[in-house]
Amino acid sequence: MDHRRQAKGSNPSREFRRGQNHMAAPQKDAYSRLLSQHHSSKFRSYLNQFAQQQQQIEESHGPAVSDPIPDTSEARSRKGENEMRETGGRNGYSSSPNKGAKAESTLSLYMEKLNERGEAGETLGVQQSMAVRQRHSKRKDTNTSQDGDVESGGEGKQTGSETQQHDASSFRGPSVEIPRLLETSVNKGMAHSPRQGAVFPKHSSDGGPESVQEQDKKKKLKKTQKKGRCDVRRDRSEYSDGDLVPAGQVPRSSEKQSLSDRMTAGQSPGRGSGSNVTPNDNGRHRNNPGRGRKRQVFEPYMAPQDVSAGLKRSELLQGPLRINPKKYHEAFLPSPDGLRDIFIDGIVPRNRALNGDVVVVKLLPREQWKVIKPDKEGDSDAPGGPSERAGSAAPGIITVEGGSPDLIIDAQFDSDKDGPGSSLLHSSVKKLNLNTAGSACPENGATPTSKPGAIDPRNLADKFLQRTAKVVCIAEKKHSRAVTGFLKLLPDKEFAMFSPVDHRVPRVNVPLQDCPENFSARAADYANTLFVCRITEWRDDSNFAEGRLAKSLGQAGEIEPETEGILTEYDVDFSEFSKEVLGCLPQSLPWTIPAEEFKRRKDLRKACVFTIDPATARDLDDALSCKPLPDGNFEVGVHIADVSYFVEEGDALDSTASRRATSVYLVQKVIPMLPRLLCEELCSLNPMTDRLTFSVIWKLTPQGKILDEWFGRTVIRSCVKLSYDHAQSMIEAPEKLFSAEELPPFSPEHPVDEIHQAVLNLHSIAKQLRKQRFEGGALRLDQLKLSFTLDRESGMPQGCYIYKYRDSNKLVEEFMLLANMATAHQIYRSFPDQALLRCHPPPQTKMVDDLLEFCDQMGLKLDFSSAGALNRSLNDELGVDEYSSARKEVLTHMCSRPMQMAVYFCTGVLKAEALFRHYALNVPFYTHFTSPIRRYADIIVHRLLAASLGCGPRVSLCQSDVQKQASHCNDKKMASKRVQELSADLFFAVLVKESGPLESEAMVMGVLDQSFDVLVLRYGVQKRIYCNALPLRDFHFRKVGKKPEMTLIWAAESETEAPVQQELSIFTLVDVVLKAEGPMKYSAILKRPSEMMS
Repeated sequence: MDHRRQAKGSNPSREFRRGQNHMAAPQKDAYSRLLSQHHSSKFRSYLNQFAQQQQQIEESHGPAVSDPIPDTSEARSRKGENEMRETGGRNGYSSSPNKGAKAESTLSLYMEKLNERGEAGETLGVQQSMAVRQRHSKRKDTNTSQDGDVESGGEGKQTGSETQQHDASSFRGPSVEIPRLLETSVNKGMAHSPRQGAVFPKHSSDGGPESVQEQDKKKKLKKTQKKGRCDVRRDRSEYSDGDLVPAGQVPRSSEKQSLSDRMTAGQSPGRGSGSNVTPNDNGRHRNNPGRGRKRQVFEPYMAPQDVSAGLKRSELLQGPLRINPKKYHEAFLPSPDGLRDIFIDGIVPRNRALNGDVVVVKLLPREQWKVIKPDKEGDSDAPGGPSERAGSAAPGIITVEGGSPDLIIDAQFDSDKDGPGSSLLHSSVKKLNLNTAGSACPENGATPTSKPGAIDPRNLADKFLQRTAKVVCIAEKKHSRAVTGFLKLLPDKEFAMFSPVDHRVPRVNVPLQDCPENFSARAADYANTLFVCRITEWRDDSNFAEGRLAKSLGQAGEIEPETEGILTEYDVDFSEFSKEVLGCLPQSLPWTIPAEEFKRRKDLRKACVFTIDPATARDLDDALSCKPLPDGNFEVGVHIADVSYFVEEGDALDSTASRRATSVYLVQKVIPMLPRLLCEELCSLNPMTDRLTFSVIWKLTPQGKILDEWFGRTVIRSCVKLSYDHAQSMIEAPEKLFSAEELPPFSPEHPVDEIHQAVLNLHSIAKQLRKQRFEGGALRLDQLKLSFTLDRESGMPQGCYIYKYRDSNKLVEEFMLLANMATAHQIYRSFPDQALLRCHPPPQTKMVDDLLEFCDQMGLKLDFSSAGALNRSLNDELGVDEYSSARKEVLTHMCSRPMQMAVYFCTGVLKAEALFRHYALNVPFYTHFTSPIRRYADIIVHRLLAASLGCGPRVSLCQSDVQKQASHCNDKKMASKRVQELSADLFFAVLVKESGPLESEAMVMGVLDQSFDVLVLRYGVQKRIYCNALPLRDFHFRKVGKKPEMTLIWAAESETEAPVQQELSIFTLVDVVLKAEGPMKYSAILKRPSEMMS
């Protein structure tokens, strides 16, 4: 790979570190760099004195200090600079003005000494600075970025302002003495190097000093321009490992970076990161802690008592952290007021928190907030609307001062604080041009800008701003700290580098003893081996985490190793159940219901009860019954497996189930919450077997009106196990007489026609219930679900199809919803402070407003005034042609973005009943009762229900215990959902590799400035297509109001043909081809349109 390198003569370890949005333009002089490093009052006095001298020199001789300095011995100067900083303090090479003229001769002798030592090259070892090792060492070093083999320059050590000022005694060597050295250089004719404050004697040449200066000026100008162009291209470029390097940051070769001091994300001065890093800290004393101390990379966490006090005073905010998987330097926190998410810009302000962690943040000053310009034609993750929920910055974020309003230098020189001389210092600041984007530093109170007329965030209304923050504490480490990835050998190191597959996780140092025995000798043999690493520590003075290698999974790209890696990363316990847990199960098999249980329960074994489940299901936890009554009404029952009978509160089985919290459904298997003896046998409502159940039985009219309701423990005997296909065939053929061969085995006590009529009656009532529910204001946002057919022997995918949601599914859903709502009312009446319910908050207001504005520009009249209004508008706006369902799917995806997740909660925690509501269902109380085999929350609800009916012991959980378990169930449910999605992605990628390329129609879902998203209609997958990957002559992005559009101009296939033009906007139909890219990746390629389409 052709890595972009630093300009010749610059020192990567000294270079001014910028935030992700800052252009990597070179500093004009050392004064600028020093200004960004030190802020003590003592140092300011040096700056004032130097500014006065500089002004005198400029008046008489011109701006000599800010000119580039001729340097005929670049390597020698660079080594001198670094070694002087490292050892000058302890060897007496101070540049104090007290030494007078001795400073120049001392420095010259020292430089000669360094030059002699430099002949030995690598013999300098750890005493050499990073810059010397980068220039002379041939060994591969380890300072690579956390997510690839190249690191952006902005991710190096931070040289910006610290949140705390440092006394001169806290710096080793001549760090604080540099201003005096500068004074000497001005008076004695010494030139100032453009490398972070190092000072060297002027070197003469045949052309004289001035001619060399002019040459250096031209070289630096040319390289600066080239570097600027690279930065623009780099804004959205992807490197070999698929990682985006943030705009304005300079990637550096992985072979020329220091392991222990790699910055994972750059931050500009004034961002408030609290970093104490100096440019001279690149690897210094890494192997000998006694010779120096490391500078802090991250800000220390706040003390617990300070965090608690800050939260009470609303000075701090708390919430779950969400990191953009495509742009790892971007993270977001939900706003407590439901407005635009809080933006955490960079890895340093993220302060070692990982995705999903509950963090406490402190808002940055208003001048550092992001400016939102709605009509900016920029790239975003949402079509014409904010994309914070997807984990990227909102569209239309305009950059101030070369990328963001983060470099607030004027705040350091407030006239009230600086005293006399501040105005002169302001004048010098403007002349010296400290702005990394090339603009002059502003006066007091002004925000630095990249060009005249740039926007100051402090002058804008809140609706045009996105708040930014920094993490000050990790309240709860939700992330498992277990990651999958690959090992890289580091020569001459006692540890190896672990590179996670997930780019949001830092690189990890793992001990060599954890690696395979022959890893050091045969590292190449393990290049494609997937490992699991557990992060054990991430110190605030290191850019790399520390960890231990857990296990080797196998070859990357194979289904089982990849699946195990997914389960491990999301902390899914797939181990075998312990002997202690299995000891809680009935030991005498086959198990039968004890006689005393029949006395405590209602006996429904004679009733026509049956299950309807997927054909492959083995954990059957719900059954239905429907008995016609003489008065024309129906007795309808929902019967749920009585799992709480077997899982006693507080035993080892209960503890394990509560920890797992949910079963996890993968494409090829299920990771059960309970041992299979319970899941598939004792609790599963298998046909023609007596089973213990918890039942809700209603007396219903044919129109679905509830006349009576009964709860209780029962015994049932299911007469048949129907699949959704069986039930659907019965619904579609109401007059057909089904033969025994067309159905699964069934009980002779209940003939086929009785079962058939029961299904039809349930379907009729369910349609009425569904109609009433949606007329009452319910909302359903269906998203396409991909299912697979697998080879029975190999387990490999043979084909796939979009799962169809049919009337048989709706039948079961309606009665499960009815049972859950009825149970919620029952347990809340009995335990108003202890009930476990499930609420669904309304969508985020700001995102809804943005979406409505976008839809209005698209000519779509969506009504977000209520869940029911949205549901009606989704069904009314999209036409009735063959592609209406595809348009609805695209619009459903857009409408899902502002939606919040439904969550479990304890009623005693939320005092206002209005907060209990379920937005999508539009009901006041809702819970989960119907799936206790696979959800632990349902087991708690069963215990509460039994206690409320007096047929079970009182639940011992207090209010805080219920809320704690509810929160844990929320986490596990979310992780389970994500694992299920990743499993489907994995199998589809394998299918594309084995059976592809695959062709399909697709519909455009979103248009960005250099790419567009499509919904692949045949397979239900969503993919992004990049314009630079297509054989285009050109492409043009524009916005018509809020509506994004793009014109693709396809290159002519032959000289006689004209280029083909293709117009893209939301809902445009296109043809795509899915092609495999690597073991587990695939891409979508847009097919060239015919000329008829142009």
